[in-house]
Amino acid sequence: MTAPAHYERLDDAVDFLYARIQGPLHLGAPLGLGKPHRLLNAIYARAEADPSRPLHLYTALSLDPPGAGQGLEGRFIGPFASRHFGDDFPRLSYVRALKRDALPAHIEIEEFYLQSGALLHSPPAQQRYASLNYTHVARALADRGVNAIVQKVARRDGDSRLSLSCNTDLTQDAVDAIVARGLPRPLLIAEVDPELPWLGGSATVAEDYFDVVLTPPGPHPRLFGLPRQPVTDADYAIGFYASTLVRDGGTLQIGIGALADALCHALALRHADNAGYRRVLAALDPALAARADLAPFAIGLYGCSEMINEGFRRLVEVGVIRRKVVDDEALMLRLADGSADEADRAALERDGEYLHGGFYLGSPEFYDWLRRLPDEQRRGIGMRRISEVNELYGGHEALERLQRRDARFFNTCMMATALGAAVSDGLADGRVVSGVGGQYNFVAMAHALPDARSVLMLRATREAGGQVSSNIVWNYGHTTIPRHLRDIYISEYGIADLRGRADEDCVLAMAAIADARYRGGLLDTARREGKLRADYAMAAPARHNTPEHLRAALAPLRRDGLLPDYPLGSDFSAVEQRLVRALGWLKTATASRSGKLATIARALTGARSDDAEALARMDLAAPSGLGERLLARLLALGLRETRAP
Repeated sequence: MTAPAHYERLDDAVDFLYARIQGPLHLGAPLGLGKPHRLLNAIYARAEADPSRPLHLYTALSLDPPGAGQGLEGRFIGPFASRHFGDDFPRLSYVRALKRDALPAHIEIEEFYLQSGALLHSPPAQQRYASLNYTHVARALADRGVNAIVQKVARRDGDSRLSLSCNTDLTQDAVDAIVARGLPRPLLIAEVDPELPWLGGSATVAEDYFDVVLTPPGPHPRLFGLPRQPVTDADYAIGFYASTLVRDGGTLQIGIGALADALCHALALRHADNAGYRRVLAALDPALAARADLAPFAIGLYGCSEMINEGFRRLVEVGVIRRKVVDDEALMLRLADGSADEADRAALERDGEYLHGGFYLGSPEFYDWLRRLPDEQRRGIGMRRISEVNELYGGHEALERLQRRDARFFNTCMMATALGAAVSDGLADGRVVSGVGGQYNFVAMAHALPDARSVLMLRATREAGGQVSSNIVWNYGHTTIPRHLRDIYISEYGIADLRGRADEDCVLAMAAIADARYRGGLLDTARREGKLRADYAMAAPARHNTPEHLRAALAPLRRDGLLPDYPLGSDFSAVEQRLVRALGWLKTATASRSGKLATIARALTGARSDDAEALARMDLAAPSGLGERLLARLLALGLRETRAP
């Protein structure tokens, strides 16, 4: 390979790209953090101005900070977004165009994973969504004839190599797939970001892997930080039930969100405060608390997940994630059969890695942790191609089977059917909420490994427009995971093990973890459809499957600090955390017309808030006009209703 061209100006890199690529530009960009926003905006501006050069962009997870909005929510989000993301954060021009349905006719954006719920009402985003397993994306990029790829990279002083850092997932797989198809190797442009943490080993490439290395001058916008969300009682119950399925010495994959945060907190508590951990389990199910196999982790876990996130940071810090693996099949065999000697164990300690991932994304605190890691600890994190992480069949199956012993793959779904199918990424009307991503990969892998399990976590109910609905349904018009791959489901009311079970057994197991308000209707439907005997009656009613019972069971543990609102840390200040609770309560209370009228009436007749700090944060310390006075009264009501005991 020849030495890359070096530029500091964005326009120079765009000039190079347009000079080297003739005709339509088929451009690939990483998902999430590795997307070079400023460079992509410069390319979009050039394409927008030149209809003779069509632009087709293939990417995923185009991160866009939240807008301020109106009312109380806007007053909260505006200042938070400014502080958290920075006023200079470069919003993606094409995302703004997608949300306005204003893409030029000669520009097409195709994504295989959408920022959750952000593009539900964007026709061009919905029309050009590509439903793909994560491991099939590289092949799809070759099918589309991608002729250029842009990616953000990290550079370390004194090192001639570049780090793909946050996104080792697809770039190399895509380049290999394109070349294997007999197409020209795509033009590769790297944008160096000093804010991006350096990760070495398999994350690094020679500088001449790229055709252009772009090093824009500062100031450099901060990295996109995912705001950490509060964890509810339902989330905690799900996380603690899930934690009982994890075996010491095993392998862990987790998704992202409050359910994953709850699971990681439970695993950390199991290791660092086992007595406290068992107190939580006793509140949920006394039989679980008595199990002997839920001791602290003597061996530790190996993390192998498409995404490395906040939860893995906590598990590394407390010593749960520490089981190392090496890419040496003979050594892994000796470790498995007990014949490893001292030299083998020394090699494992020296060369082993305890955490593998394809990309990472998290909070600013998470990025700081990656930057501050000592070299010997950073070497234990191996960023890999997604073909290596998400499946067994990338060429090293025997080795990966040895590494991934006792694997537990934890992911989230929106709904599940009584017969075991999962709805994780889309709606019955065809609209896409997010994407399949790697969920199907991990579910399939759980069935391919002899001692692995796939665990899909979901809340038993959801609330919208003032109406509560069950997330465990008889049937649904969209499926992400088919029922023949059913394995384990967990709601806040327990664990349903469906693997290999007959339909009737599945119905009963799913009904047992459903909210009590919907359990009878589910069973009635099963009887009517012939999946349950007409004379069947469950021996024990699910009278405890209610939010009220769960809240009462966990309240003492909340007060004692075992179940904090933000178990992995918070991006909100103390006053903002109070406001989050108050605004959440108000959103629920005013979801229906009758609820809104009742809430306003209570607010107008209630006392003013004594939380001067909260009112000042919302710029309502001295409200003027009827509108602001009403907002201040509503906020006061929400703060009173959610005040911590």
